This record gives sequence, structure tokens and C-alpha cells, in this order.
Amino acid sequence: MSGSPTSAVFTAAVTLDERRPEHLDVAYAATTQPCPWPKAYGGDLVAAAAAAAMRTVPDAGDGAKSMHSMHSYFMRPADIGAEVVYEVEVLRDGRGYSTRQVRGYQNGKPVYVALASFAAGESGGSYAVEPPAVPDPETLPSAAEYLADRSGGSMTEVSKAYWMGGRSFDMRHVPGPVYLTVEGERAPHQAIWVRPFDALREVPGLSRAQRDLAALAYVCDYTILEPVLRVLDLPWAREDLVTASLDHAMWFHEVPAEGVVDDWLLYAQDAGHAGSGRGLGQGRFFTRDGRQLATVVQEGMTRLV
Repeated sequence: MSGSPTSAVFTAAVTLDERRPEHLDVAYAATTQPCPWPKAYGGDLVAAAAAAAMRTVPDAGDGAKSMHSMHSYFMRPADIGAEVVYEVEVLRDGRGYSTRQVRGYQNGKPVYVALASFAAGESGGSYAVEPPAVPDPETLPSAAEYLADRSGGSMTEVSKAYWMGGRSFDMRHVPGPVYLTVEGERAPHQAIWVRPFDALREVPGLSRAQRDLAALAYVCDYTILEPVLRVLDLPWAREDLVTASLDHAMWFHEVPAEGVVDDWLLYAQDAGHAGSGRGLGQGRFFTRDGRQLATVVQEGMTRLV
């Protein structure tokens, strides 16, 4: 890659153009971003759909609500560098909660569908799990530092450049990466420190808080299956490994304060199950001071061909 890596890929992924809907209430179009795989990155679709849903629910003023959960299915692979139209159906607008359905279409066929729920918020008790104790991110190598002098497997120069700096976020693994080999213990858990390469840019049509929730939705999919790959000893560069996102659920427990998503977040992950060519990954995002921001669960295909 030329120049210093930035978070611009994420910004482009969630920049939407309003369109005339064919089937539902509101429609937006987004272009899938470059990646070194045959089809578009799953988090690209999740984040764009989240942005489309959030644009129909105000998070300030009368009727303000914030997205608290999103449940998705990936129906077909999406082409890279091509437009996906996200049609948003307004299912309900209540005093405390609102619900949206989002359907993503490409080439006239559905590729993605999601339900998103929004809440006004209310008082009540609180509890959150504790983050695991891990080394500070500054003591860990970045992907660029780890991969600089390494090669092998199915990793091409294009995929190496993408892993090093093309994903908008710096990612640092504990106990070690799973790019070329599974570094560290073959245990069903790991943690990743995540931070955008530079401060997130403004996104047209989204508030700062909505943009930050979309950023969590975008970055979560990159590594959520890695604890499954780790315990099965399957690095990404294994030539006979094929993976794909199947379904995805995400809960947003609180709206990040300003600047929080621009700093390091700890993404603690574990494998819930593996078998029949599928794996279940689970993850939690924590702020550096230990506040739990979100929980992610995803089932993905882990096929050996």
C-alpha cells in the first residue's frame, strides 16, 4: 500500500446515497469496498445496513432512540466494488422502542437481510462482565510489523497489504495472530486490541454516535471467527480453507462517549462451537477502562476444500 493507512475505507463503506425504493419505505445505496477475497467483506454489509437503519431513527430531539440490537443473515455473496441497495422498512415506532427491517439487494437479488431495534433508554439496574487481563496494545506488534518479513500459504502481496493496512483499523492479537500460522496456544479464545488508523471522519447523514456504532458493526466481523480457527489450528492463509459469514447478531449496550472509538478497544473473543463445516464465534467490546460496549455472536462457514 502507498502512504500511511487511514480509516477512509470504513467511511466509504457507510457513506450512503438515498434512492427511490422499489419495495419498502426508504432506500439507500452503498458501494462495497476493496478486499482480497472473491466477494465483499461481511462487515461492510452489516455496517452499511446499520447506517441505513439509523438514518431513519433520530438519536436526538423528539423520539430519540439508539440502536441496541441487530440480527442479520447473509443470503448471497456480494460483489466487490459494486452497489448494494439497502431498503428499509419501518416496522414499528413506539414510545420506547422502534424496529426496522433492512434488505440488501445487488443485481436484483437479495444478498443480506437484517432486523434492527432501537431503544429510548430508561433507568434500571446494571451489570457487565469483566474484561480479561491482557497486555497493553503498545506492547504488541501491529499486523504490519508482524507481516513485514513474512510470506507463505495463500497470502499474496495484495492480501498481505490489506491485512497490514487496508482494513481501516489497527488490530493487535493476544496471544498472537492467525494469519500464516496459529501463533500461541490452540485455545478456543483470544483477544484483539482494535483502533482506527486515524480519527474517524464524519459520515454524511449520521451523528457522531451513530457513526461510532456503525464502526463497531464494521470491524467486528474481521476476526469473530478467529477463536474457531485458532482451536482448529486453521490459519487464514491455509490454501484449502474457505470461510464465509452466515448469520450475525450484535447488541449495543451503551453509546460510546465521544472519542472512545478513536482509542483502543479490547475485543475479547471465544469459540462457542465448531462442527459440520461451521463455527460459532462470540465476542465482547470493552473500552480501555473496562466498560462493556457491545456483544457479538456469529456463525460462519469453515470449509476445507
